[in-house]
Amino acid sequence: MFLYNDLLARAAAGRPVRVGLIGAGKFGSMFLSQVPTTPGVEVAVIADLEPAQAVQTCAEVGWSDEQTANTAFVDDAMEMIRVGALDGSIDVVVEATGSPAAGVQHARACIEYGIHIVMVNVEADVLAGPLLAKEAAQANIVYSMAYGDQPALTCELVEWARATGFNVVAAGKGTKYLPQYHSSTPDTVWEHYGLTAQQAHEAGMNSQMFNSFLDGTKSALEMAAIANATDLQPPPDGLQFPAAGMDDLAHVLRPVSEGGQLSSSGQVEVVTSIERDGRPVHKDLRWGVYVVIEAPNDYAAGCFRQYGMNTDDSGRYSAMFKPFHLIGLELNISILSAALLNKPTGMTKGFVGDVVATAKRGLKAGEMLDGEGGYTVWGKLYPAQKSLAIGGLPIGLAHNLKLINAIAENQPVTWNDVDIGNGSQAIDLRKAMEATARDGAG
Repeated sequence: MFLYNDLLARAAAGRPVRVGLIGAGKFGSMFLSQVPTTPGVEVAVIADLEPAQAVQTCAEVGWSDEQTANTAFVDDAMEMIRVGALDGSIDVVVEATGSPAAGVQHARACIEYGIHIVMVNVEADVLAGPLLAKEAAQANIVYSMAYGDQPALTCELVEWARATGFNVVAAGKGTKYLPQYHSSTPDTVWEHYGLTAQQAHEAGMNSQMFNSFLDGTKSALEMAAIANATDLQPPPDGLQFPAAGMDDLAHVLRPVSEGGQLSSSGQVEVVTSIERDGRPVHKDLRWGVYVVIEAPNDYAAGCFRQYGMNTDDSGRYSAMFKPFHLIGLELNISILSAALLNKPTGMTKGFVGDVVATAKRGLKAGEMLDGEGGYTVWGKLYPAQKSLAIGGLPIGLAHNLKLINAIAENQPVTWNDVDIGNGSQAIDLRKAMEATARDGAG
């Protein structure tokens, strides 16, 4: 893409790519740590609920006093977007809050004011991404996944495979999973990570956020995002989390009819780094991403063998993977692709996958849902049409809503089970997206 050469030219001309960051948490801080060593990129504004803490974060990740002095620190992201558009001080906004409602609001503001947006906030993207992406395209605004996060990296592998003529059999990522993790709460999460609550607190680790990684919600959200960007299908009954190491991907992630564990070809799936009995998987892909491809003909299958590809026993299926992802350390690729090439690094195209709030235990009428990674619900991946058919409540909206019906353990929560009160922008946008999807299906 020659991004670096273009970036050097921008730096030499005194026209750096100017970034507005919303949320200086872990992802944001990792991005900020790369700014001092990236010529031609400047962070014009950082919006965070605690600006003083954001200033401290910049110092901790290696910013000079001069860099900090040249950056504005504010607590109002909407005002940052408005002013940045009016005075031309921001080229790209990075939304890294993790709040679905806030993410939707910020994305729509960027689209309204004509600023490219990189959506680290996969929660917001899965909640309303199909509609946001459509609005962005109509406004000629780049609406992009965040490079460094697993969805964008997986989409890159899918794009590589399809552009080179391969059929994509499966794509996804690795994680650490056991079935009992679905019921994990912020009170029990640290024992699964081998930490005490005190150690986690001292490291500044948020128990509810980390629990969303453990209980399967984050995996479901990321696979829904990939499905919506690539048209690969979610498994019909949720993620199965098969155990598979790097050498086993092509064997395990092929259709059942071919001896594998997929219900059909062309799916998203997450592989676990531990067997169901707790034994570690050999050469696990816990931190990585993958794509399984099928040779289109005998000649290509022969090339797999000749060039040492990892294949199944038929020699027709093989896998490409990246064993690690560097999260915010790689985010510049998305920012520069938007600013210099006017292209996203992965983008929602349709409503293919959804993530439905699912009861962690028996829930009673009158209880308040506490959202992703909390005590009440986890997020299960559904095909979008199945989610629409049951009226599933998106996990991104399952926060501070009161149940009006009891829900049995591991059963989905539906729109009819909650009191949505007077609604919100996020609820209204989601309802509009669902109505559009139903009209399209009909």
